[in-house]
Amino acid sequence: MTNVPLPPQRLQKVLAGLGLGSRRAIEEWIRAGRVQVNGEPADLGLRVGPADRITVDGRAVSQHAMGTASSSQGAVLGYHKPLGEVTTRSDPQGRPTVFDRLPAPPAGRWIVVGRLDVNTAGLLLFTNDGELAHRLMHPSSEVEREYLVRVRDQPDAATLERLRRGVTLEDGPARFDRIEAQGSSEGHAWFRVILHEGRNREVRRLWSAVGHEVSRLTRLRYGPVGLPEDLRPGEARLLPPELVAELARAARIAVAPPG
Repeated sequence: MTNVPLPPQRLQKVLAGLGLGSRRAIEEWIRAGRVQVNGEPADLGLRVGPADRITVDGRAVSQHAMGTASSSQGAVLGYHKPLGEVTTRSDPQGRPTVFDRLPAPPAGRWIVVGRLDVNTAGLLLFTNDGELAHRLMHPSSEVEREYLVRVRDQPDAATLERLRRGVTLEDGPARFDRIEAQGSSEGHAWFRVILHEGRNREVRRLWSAVGHEVSRLTRLRYGPVGLPEDLRPGEARLLPPELVAELARAARIAVAPPG
């Protein structure tokens, strides 16, 4: 793949591409005077190139990742989160975090796409592309999330229909797009569930609203990216470029054809 020099680009696009945040967040930084270019306060219309010196809150931004352009998207990492890890960079209680085992990103920093609570396992995505992360998580993109869930007791058909039609939570109505029974054991039932938004603990709260406690929860898929069967808990793997492009399309980001 041949790399070519980048023409000057809008400042917020460059910083988002380096994984510093979403374009919307960076625009707010610029308005607040937190970003300088070549020693001068930046404005929203400013275009920058690899030779420009950029600082955010007085700290220099490394530009080694913005000197060339290629047909590839930003890097995306798939991680199999085990139980007991928190989805933060540090934890006041000293618990292990999902960032502890990640390899270094090729540029910028890893941004977690959504969260899983400490008692939920499964697929977590990380990217160094702030705009991609923002779009994947934004409700307007309606990117599907699929989970394997074990609940206490056996829900009846009427309860499952309520979950498909929707129930009212404290932050508004919510529902599962699809529910598929996966079997049962003594005192428990297993289901695959799919929804297209990622509100805090939404899967657990939906089941709780109809009287069933979730006793085990694993995320199996985020958009077109599934949890690989051979990826063990605590392991991470970079996604191939074609799957990254498919993920970007799921987030409604235009992707240039290769070549």
